[in-house]
Amino acid sequence: MRAIHLSVLIAGFTAVAAGPSWSQNDPASPQPDKQQPAPAAKQPAPPPSVTIIGAKEAHGVLGREVRSAANEDMGRIVDVIVDRAGVVRAAVIDFGGFLGVGIRKIVVEWSALHFGRIADKGDSITLELTREQVTAAPEYKEDQPIVVLGAAGSLKPLQFDR
Repeated sequence: MRAIHLSVLIAGFTAVAAGPSWSQNDPASPQPDKQQPAPAAKQPAPPPSVTIIGAKEAHGVLGREVRSAANEDMGRIVDVIVDRAGVVRAAVIDFGGFLGVGIRKIVVEWSALHFGRIADKGDSITLELTREQVTAAPEYKEDQPIVVLGAAGSLKPLQFDR
């Protein structure tokens, strides 16, 4: 008599299963099928990659206060606009108004924003545009062409294939 033992390695654990016993000389005993390959074990998905970013190295920007280089209140970032490739193109800022009245959304080029002073949640983002330039910008309205106010005029128009 000979016993067959199968071992399976899954995620670092070994399980052993005992198979049937038979005699090599007994024709009624099941014989191993040498032509059929063993079923492939389903491989677990690899773990996701992990990156550690220091608490002082990156910060969220939604809701963050925006100020001009002259320290004028320019509003708050309420949305970020990305193109189809996922590249950040612009920020939507709630601008103007008082206590929520008279606020309008304007869109500014992402490169016109400077994030050097945002170590704490109370810190603001600097916009390299003047209050007069932002006041003259057209209002952003969803589902309409986006007019992006840029400091250097280097923003290329969004191209969408239909």
